[in-house]
Amino acid sequence: MSTRLQIADEVLFQTVADEAVLLNIADNHYYGLDDVATRMWQLLMEHGDGEAVIRAMLAEYDVEEATLRQDFAALVAEMEQRGLITRIAP
Repeated sequence: MSTRLQIADEVLFQTVADEAVLLNIADNHYYGLDDVATRMWQLLMEHGDGEAVIRAMLAEYDVEEATLRQDFAALVAEMEQRGLITRIAP
């Protein structure tokens, strides 16, 4: 997943303990992220690249790569659907 991803300008992010809350100020919807999704979001903010997120997560977590890729793809798809992130054309 060497896709560049961009977080929407209308999204605010705040960590609470090991989890996070996202607020889409365009539609006033809140979203909660568990600790793993929070880490994915933080890495996405840092790198903006799906492959970089996968590499960092593999280094930090004891997880099968296929499982991680599937979980990350699901998170990205849901966030895209909700307007929280967009793909950037190469």
